[in-house]
Amino acid sequence: MKTLNYQVLKERGYTGYVLEEGPEKVLQFGEGNFLRAFADCWFDLANERVGWNGKCVLVQPIPQGLAKEINAQQGLYTLCLRGREDGQSVDRRRVISAVSRCLNPYEGEDYQAMLEVAVSPELEYIVSNTTEAGIVYDPVCKLEDQPPASFPAKLTQVLYRRWQAGQPGLVILSCELIDNNGAILQDCVERHAAQWGLEAAFLDWLEGCTFCSTLVDRIVPGRIRDRTEQAELEAELGYADPLLDVGEVFGVWVIQGPEWLADKLPFRAAGLNCPVVPDVTPYKHRKVRILNGGHTGFVPGAYLAGFDIVRDCMAHPVVRGFLEQMLYREIIPTLELDRAELEQFARAVEDRFDNPFVDHALLSICLNTVSKWRARNLPSLLAYQGQTGQLPPCLTMSLAAAIQFYCGHMEELTDQGLVCRRSDGTAYTVSDDRWVLEFCWAHRGDSAGELVRAILSHAQMWGMDLTAVDGLTAAVTADLEKIRADGVLAAYAACLEARP
Repeated sequence: MKTLNYQVLKERGYTGYVLEEGPEKVLQFGEGNFLRAFADCWFDLANERVGWNGKCVLVQPIPQGLAKEINAQQGLYTLCLRGREDGQSVDRRRVISAVSRCLNPYEGEDYQAMLEVAVSPELEYIVSNTTEAGIVYDPVCKLEDQPPASFPAKLTQVLYRRWQAGQPGLVILSCELIDNNGAILQDCVERHAAQWGLEAAFLDWLEGCTFCSTLVDRIVPGRIRDRTEQAELEAELGYADPLLDVGEVFGVWVIQGPEWLADKLPFRAAGLNCPVVPDVTPYKHRKVRILNGGHTGFVPGAYLAGFDIVRDCMAHPVVRGFLEQMLYREIIPTLELDRAELEQFARAVEDRFDNPFVDHALLSICLNTVSKWRARNLPSLLAYQGQTGQLPPCLTMSLAAAIQFYCGHMEELTDQGLVCRRSDGTAYTVSDDRWVLEFCWAHRGDSAGELVRAILSHAQMWGMDLTAVDGLTAAVTADLEKIRADGVLAAYAACLEARP
């Protein structure tokens, strides 16, 4: 079977959209599954829907990567977007043709080719996703390195060469999963410029570049793991595609930037979910508290109740009812965005949890639940109590369920973690910071009340002494006793009966 390229598409009589030639408007650091299923897909849709007519040049950010494979396929790859949308199952396939080529600056002439793209008058954007560790200032990097090791140092070289060529500034869209990613990247560039003794005029020119902090949200499983499924799909497509990528249907790209950027970017005109806002913080809170907090809020208890994957939880009326009450009655009222917008996001989250193509294991979500619950759920609980003077029933129960997950039936503490057993006899291992596991193990003989007081008063776990929250110790103790006496499903059902 032939491997995907433009000639193969022609031979196959492919009738979908492709753009074989176009100006290179994007320099993208990162060639992995996420950006190819997200940013490159969006530029491709903009080409088709609004005639943006642009190509993306990818840069391999580390010596090992996909440059050879991408170039062998002339930048083409198949993207499968799978999931649920408005309650309906969706499985879309699309050949992405927005990528022109991929450069490996660690080999051959590609380093100079990267700098040639930098000075092109057609270049408008720089996009990056070099992992959370990618945006780090490394003082070892030098201006004369070809290339320097870090992404910020490479970017400084690119921008400096563009300034030397007299070209205008660029829009830089940082997609790394850290807070204030654009601002931190800009700071790294400015520090390299100072370290390397670059001209003051270059620093002035940098002010004409728009460094945007962004929030990206799309789950990208990447390649199909099942070889039989991959073979069946390629037989259906009529070509081999080692670069085939898989992502969920949902996608949102929130960009912090000036108002004019909403019109410059082609995404809004293409009908894509890309708000340009003065501050991404409220949108980060929305994602962390609804999507991530939804997971952390119901999953440890659902696992104890005998469920193993998220989708099965969504088919159970009690578990789904518990999740929905937590989202719509307890979390959403504490957030600052428009209520209708928040509810629309929450409905999309439910579709994402119910994705028929993803077997999302509950145990993987339970990793490091203590720190996750502190970051994702505790702010909602405190905000709800601050607004209403009452404790939110589901969020309070979720804390009790997390305690039971860690401390319910402990058998031994090993190098791998805390070995516990759920009521159906299944053994599982709790993974978290060692001090958390050792603390739980040390309290294995406590009564429910003693255990709750010990855990809630542990300020290192929560950043505060939670026994100071009015009524929380008694409520969590009662919930934990309910879980131990009647099981999680009965405890979750009791929360639904106690709707405020």
